Amino acid sequence: MRVLITGGAGFIGSHLARALLVQGDQVFVLDDLSTGSIANIEDLLDREGFGYRIGSVTDVQLVAECVDRCDVTVHLAAAVGVRLIIERPVHTIETNIRGTEVVLGAAARKQKLVLVASTSEVYGKSTKLPFSESDDLTLGPTSHSRWAYACSKALDEWLAFAYMRERRVRAIVCRFFNTVGPGQTGRYGMVLPTFVSQALRGDPITVYGDGEQSRCFAHVRDVVEATIRLLGSPSAVGDVFNIGNDREVTIRQLAEAVKAATDSSSDIVQIPYEEAYAEGFEDMRRRVPSLEKLEATIGFRPNISLDVIIEDVVADLRSRVVL
Repeated sequence: MRVLITGGAGFIGSHLARALLVQGDQVFVLDDLSTGSIANIEDLLDREGFGYRIGSVTDVQLVAECVDRCDVTVHLAAAVGVRLIIERPVHTIETNIRGTEVVLGAAARKQKLVLVASTSEVYGKSTKLPFSESDDLTLGPTSHSRWAYACSKALDEWLAFAYMRERRVRAIVCRFFNTVGPGQTGRYGMVLPTFVSQALRGDPITVYGDGEQSRCFAHVRDVVEATIRLLGSPSAVGDVFNIGNDREVTIRQLAEAVKAATDSSSDIVQIPYEEAYAEGFEDMRRRVPSLEKLEATIGFRPNISLDVIIEDVVADLRSRVVL
């Protein structure tokens, strides 16, 4: 199988590329390196069956060429990270919506399968847990840029389903929950590598808000496994799936676990949201996925424990000296 990965020089994309090559597939990466990095795929550059282009997913001709040479597209390219999304809402909306439109248009012309990456953020302010794929979506006001990302990714999903119905595109939509693991940095506000880097330096571990907000963290290895299984499942086509771990932890507990795992002397300090982000920033208190649909379709659910995830991130950051 020949697989195009947009955003393939990013965190999840580079891990996916590596796993596909291991199982004998050919991989072609398209990335503009705005948030991705050549360093993420440097070990793949000379591998047989691997190719890449530096360019934007909004470039119609370039995307058409890339889609044409592959059997399936995994569309991961998007604006990522809470801080980037808050600081550059125009870039977020334009990149996410226009990029997805271009990819789906190219897939429609050649009738190629496409997997569209969405996010748990689309569940917005919902309090019905766990989040199920058929649930209503409840977003915050349009005046708060915090919700621009969620809205743009929800529109990506609607575009995917519109292309499926009107232009007979074969598509799969995946809502990724918090994905972590080796190779991820805290550059764009990713909480676990940020905590680990702070702990290794002996700096204060900064918890935003009261720390009682909770998340579920999935190892990127599990997320890649689920993604590959969905690509190989005919019954997944035309549907939407949560991908994540459903074991919940508060951000305060995460900070404490990181401190213990690194044997750090760092203090854990709380910072009000208004000091970290723009005034009026809202956060979801809990974010827990329902994984029944995913498991019923592919016979697998992410299950690597948080202890192992933290160990892997600590070992990776120590080895790369990303402090």
